[in-house]
Amino acid sequence: MIILIAYFFGGIFLSNGIPHFVSGVMGLPFQSPFAKPPGRGLSSSRLNVIWGFANFVMSYGLVIHVGHFDLHVLSDVSAFGLGALLNSLMLAQQFGRIHGGNHPTKSS
Repeated sequence: MIILIAYFFGGIFLSNGIPHFVSGVMGLPFQSPFAKPPGRGLSSSRLNVIWGFANFVMSYGLVIHVGHFDLHVLSDVSAFGLGALLNSLMLAQQFGRIHGGNHPTKSS
């Protein structure tokens, strides 16, 4: 059970790292826990690359070095995927409030 929790958090760290890393690589500022106010203010693109990469390292550590993660084992993949999905939905809600993505646009 503890191993599945590690995989769940591995999915969380991976999905959290993606928007920070991609924004940083694109040269765009993005919200981070280091901004003022935390999670709402913008951090530099360099800081976001570092923060995104740190999340990838944590994900790697939790998935590869805890237990024996196997893509053929449904419980392993499900725990990882559920962590990634739930965190991605939460991030979409949080960042959608800031960037206006929670309101669908009307097409003509």
